[in-house]
Amino acid sequence: MIKFACFSPHPPLLLPDVGSPKDRKKVKKTIASLEFLGKKLKETNPDTIIISSPHPDWGFNVPLHFLAPNFKDEIKTFLTDLESPATWFEKGKKTYLELDEEKDYVLIASGDMSHCLKEDGPYGLHSDGPKFDKALIEYLKKKDIKNFLKLDEMYPEAGECGLRSFCFILGILDASEIGWQPEILSYESPFGVGYLVVNFKLG
Repeated sequence: MIKFACFSPHPPLLLPDVGSPKDRKKVKKTIASLEFLGKKLKETNPDTIIISSPHPDWGFNVPLHFLAPNFKDEIKTFLTDLESPATWFEKGKKTYLELDEEKDYVLIASGDMSHCLKEDGPYGLHSDGPKFDKALIEYLKKKDIKNFLKLDEMYPEAGECGLRSFCFILGILDASEIGWQPEILSYESPFGVGYLVVNFKLG
């Protein structure tokens, strides 16, 4: 049974031994949201944590600093590559069919939104960046999966890294038929990269 699901950003500066106090203060909403998720995850006491991430180790090492790493028995990491978002949505659906009905699972989609939100950001400013982030949140709230899967076509220059990771987890939730509702906990972009934290209310 799926007991918990979330979207989590993964910038290293969220970590106390990486980000300066000044930088961490700028993402205090993100940090507070992740700490909230950590408490919820702890309550589930899952058998297995499934993580989707666009980067090797990124989703594993960063969010789990907040998301209670001591409460895992098994971690399965899926590295989403350049295949289409729709492909990863379908892979998520297939993955659900392989899950053990007797076990409790936690789903974590690790990834950031657009990296093109500010002139002084990592990839500068592109109009696709803010549009992508706004549209993703709107489609998620409406549970408009059809358009969610087309976001990379609509805004090809957004410079995101989390879409496929998010689609994989949405595919698992869709196949589970458990019933889910996204709860946007926070969104910040002080450094030109969008950090979205989402909790999924299940059942």
